Amino acid sequence: MSNEWIEHFSILPDPRTGNRTEHNLTDIVIIAITATICGADGWAEIERFGKLRQEWFAQFLELPHGIPSHDTFGRVFSLLAPQAFEQAFCTWTQSLQQNSKGTIVAIDGKTSRRSHDRLHDQNPLHLVSAWASENGVVLAQRSIDEKSNEITAIPKLLDDLMLKGCIVTIDAMGCQKDIIEKIREREADYVIGLKGNQPRLQEDVRVFFDDACQSRFRDIPHEYCKTVDKSHGRLEIRRYWLCPSSTSIPQDHAWRDLNGIGMVEAERHVQDQVTVERRYYICSFDTNVQEFARAVRGHWGIENSLHWVLDMAFREDQLRIRINHAAENAAVLRHIALNLLKQETSAKCGIAAKRKMCGWDNDYLFKVLSLAAKNV
Repeated sequence: MSNEWIEHFSILPDPRTGNRTEHNLTDIVIIAITATICGADGWAEIERFGKLRQEWFAQFLELPHGIPSHDTFGRVFSLLAPQAFEQAFCTWTQSLQQNSKGTIVAIDGKTSRRSHDRLHDQNPLHLVSAWASENGVVLAQRSIDEKSNEITAIPKLLDDLMLKGCIVTIDAMGCQKDIIEKIREREADYVIGLKGNQPRLQEDVRVFFDDACQSRFRDIPHEYCKTVDKSHGRLEIRRYWLCPSSTSIPQDHAWRDLNGIGMVEAERHVQDQVTVERRYYICSFDTNVQEFARAVRGHWGIENSLHWVLDMAFREDQLRIRINHAAENAAVLRHIALNLLKQETSAKCGIAAKRKMCGWDNDYLFKVLSLAAKNV
């Protein structure tokens, strides 16, 4: 295991005081990360895994008093400042991830449904995450304060990211002027969904595209492309249009660098049923419809490749970790594990199977952990 990787987490401030520090904080964090990679869900399973692999861990960890108990894991992660843990995670990820021009960075939120605590009037944990679509890497995360929402968390998340030259995609919740200002300040482009939270802008864009479709875009500057996907008895046809905003909508919409508007028409055939849905977007660029289509598809990936995997492979919605900061810090553990498992491509299987392989085979586990010190 790379000492460089361990050092990223050695700078965490220890939240413990007094005589209750028998175990090194770095040892606790590294054992928890490794156990999570290997399929452990919850503090008791992390303790059990650590004790079964104590001799193996002793090769690179100090372990002055052996493997901590599950109570120690739970107590430490409930006390550990989540901002510090998230920053260490973000620093590690971005030291490896080199965002190139055109990288799609999708931002979306997810709730861990069983992390609520009714006894202490604690709501479920809701995180906003940034996802590098092409490489399948979680770049950063931010929790939503109980008295706040995604609109206030997204700008803070953007501040944590290196976005120059990237394309940031957000659903309609992120269609806010302050968020778009922040994206442009970070020297990135944007593709933002439109829905009812910006009713006037959405209606102007919808009416424009309705009229344009009726006239078959005659004399209207535009770019167009189409994709066709067929699998498992389902046919999906997606049509993409991109138009300059200067010729499409009234110019009293004061959105920074709003240069293009886009529409996606998704036509789905399942057996004898056909459904058609249209979605609308605003963009900071008004040409290159292929790039617009790639950004839209890349944003859908955060649901399939991040949120769905966290639920199915890590059982995130079933976990009852909830005391103080424990739920948020446990989410960081899962994101670290997912990043490493995603980057290991020699095993042609899903994330759940890779977690089992890591638990069964030390050589394969070393292979996954070695990615922590390489470019992802």
